[in-house]
Amino acid sequence: MKASAFVYPWDVNGDPEAAGRIAALGVRQVTLAAAYHSTRALTPRHPRHRIVTAEHAAVLYPADARWEGRELRPYAAGDWAPGDAYGEAAAALADTGLEVHTWVVLAHNSRLGAEHPDTSVVNAYGDRYPWAPCIAQPATRAYLVELAAEGAVRPGARGTELESLGWYGLQHLHAHDKTGGVGLGDAGSYLMSLCFCPACRQGYGEQGLDADELAASVREALEPLWRGAPDDGGWAGVEKALGEAKAAATRAWRDERARTLQETAVRAVRAAAPEGFQVLLHADPVPYHVGANAGVDPAHILSVADGVVVPCAGGTGLLTPFAEQGREGAVLAANFTVVSGMGGSPGTLAADAAGARDRGATELRLYHAGLASDGDLSLVREALAGL
Repeated sequence: MKASAFVYPWDVNGDPEAAGRIAALGVRQVTLAAAYHSTRALTPRHPRHRIVTAEHAAVLYPADARWEGRELRPYAAGDWAPGDAYGEAAAALADTGLEVHTWVVLAHNSRLGAEHPDTSVVNAYGDRYPWAPCIAQPATRAYLVELAAEGAVRPGARGTELESLGWYGLQHLHAHDKTGGVGLGDAGSYLMSLCFCPACRQGYGEQGLDADELAASVREALEPLWRGAPDDGGWAGVEKALGEAKAAATRAWRDERARTLQETAVRAVRAAAPEGFQVLLHADPVPYHVGANAGVDPAHILSVADGVVVPCAGGTGLLTPFAEQGREGAVLAANFTVVSGMGGSPGTLAADAAGARDRGATELRLYHAGLASDGDLSLVREALAGL
């Protein structure tokens, strides 16, 4: 089973032993960040630092001339990834024989939302989510498509993995987060993620909905949750809250915007890429889900991309809807966290990989070679040696 480890450029650059250490894990590929969101990351083995603070979403390479004169454009990284940090790390990793694929984070950018507030998702209460660009807005869609093409097709890359290529919502790892006081299940999360920016209000109108009336319905439906009522959960909970017809109309608008963005971005990547370049999406098989793993229709996305990377930290069940499509040659990569301190289980990786294979997985993704301890990496080496 082919395995790839996620890596940041700052895990490799400045550490002459890093590339060899990653290759020694037994992976054939690395998925190297080329465009990434803000983060604070541990670097437990680096000779010069132990913590890297990426202050804002940025491209980790020099952006090209396509952005000149455009209001929405990617931000350069600061001292956490100067110059062509991606290219430097990619060269070191390729020199060990590893196949390098890009890792491109798209609709997740807090600095974009701070500097261009009109680009953000706006909930039914009028609150903006600056980390979540609204993918219905034409200018934002154009920006994301260009970023996908530029970030994905870096020199020497054999493929890409596109993260957050869909709707983002309320859920967001955020500094000093205090949003867990009320339990929002699937239904509540969906309602809190519905966007009411001008573009989405117009879109709801095209589906026969009055946006003001819809927002009022969403607020009314959420009120019991704020008082402590349990979330009914699932799509049935959304239909109960809004009514079947109204719920379906919101999905019609949002699903179409996500599908067409994914189609356009993948086409743009392929147009810029050499023959044989692989395009994967980080994906969730429940279409109305939001976040880093975009909610998709499995049949549709496997007709668009070469495959998907599926989160399996909570089990391998999300693989099944993709495997049931039976698309020959599609990549179905099971993504396991192997960092014990982040809830991962490197000690059970061999068994987890076998379970994923039984559910149709063709490859593994390991999150994250740079964040894991020496002990975690030792367990990963043992597991991969036995596969």
